[in-house]
Amino acid sequence: MDPIRIACVQYLNTAPLVEGLDKLEGLKIIPAVPADIAPMVRTGEADMGLASIIDAAGSETPLSVVPAGMIGCDGPTLTVRLFSSVPLETVTQLCVDADSHTSVALARVLLAERFGARPDVFEFNALERIALGGAKPNQDDEGWPETLLLIGDKVVTHSPPAVKYAHQLDLGEAWKELTGLPFVYASWMCRTEVLNNDEGRRRIALAAAMLDRQRRHNATRLDWLVQQWAPKARWPVDLAQHYIAELLRYEVGPREREAIDRFYGLCARHDIIDVQSPRVADLASPSAQPVAAPESE
Repeated sequence: MDPIRIACVQYLNTAPLVEGLDKLEGLKIIPAVPADIAPMVRTGEADMGLASIIDAAGSETPLSVVPAGMIGCDGPTLTVRLFSSVPLETVTQLCVDADSHTSVALARVLLAERFGARPDVFEFNALERIALGGAKPNQDDEGWPETLLLIGDKVVTHSPPAVKYAHQLDLGEAWKELTGLPFVYASWMCRTEVLNNDEGRRRIALAAAMLDRQRRHNATRLDWLVQQWAPKARWPVDLAQHYIAELLRYEVGPREREAIDRFYGLCARHDIIDVQSPRVADLASPSAQPVAAPESE
């Protein structure tokens, strides 16, 4: 059988999902940047990918969520943060670090639902402090925009000067306050059409079993994992430990599925997407039962 090709990023927050996958026989790991993963799955360059949850919506080549692991939270996230120099109810422009399509959509939902704000959105390179695509948002003399959505390790390693941004919002915490639910930023996905035949469904089921088993194994060695990954990400080890072990969530359960549906519904309400719920891969039919997945080291 040809290896099952898995596209994923190798950031600190993905470590509990991806550490050790390269040692599993039958998988081929394809490193990628976040924005490229869903397109790679859609075109068949990868069989599965760890993609932004909203990327399962609105695709000409439909994608399905494979509930074998996720990146989420149940309260504060730390690394998905809104920085604003004006009160959030007065925000008219939002510059976004576009690494995560889901986080951009979540910021728009929360600004609309909690603050009645519906800003114009500009893609922005926060490290270079330049708007992309010829856009011209309001920026100060040092290039900092009025309101900035920053995502990922950059929130810790390249955080904006606090003196410039009197108003800040952790999007995971704000979502929890709004809905009482956890939040899912990314999950494993596959092409929906692959699930329409027994062979394709068996391959996805096998990959899902391997990914889930590796996630469970990694959960038993988080201290070691943080020691290995934090220096590479330029994080303080104690902060990385708190982030990975206490703030983030990696298992998809009933509340997480409810949260995804709620998020999709709110995105549809605010004309961000036009579907109410994502497709979820059904791997439970008898023909889809996987063979035993190999152990990692």
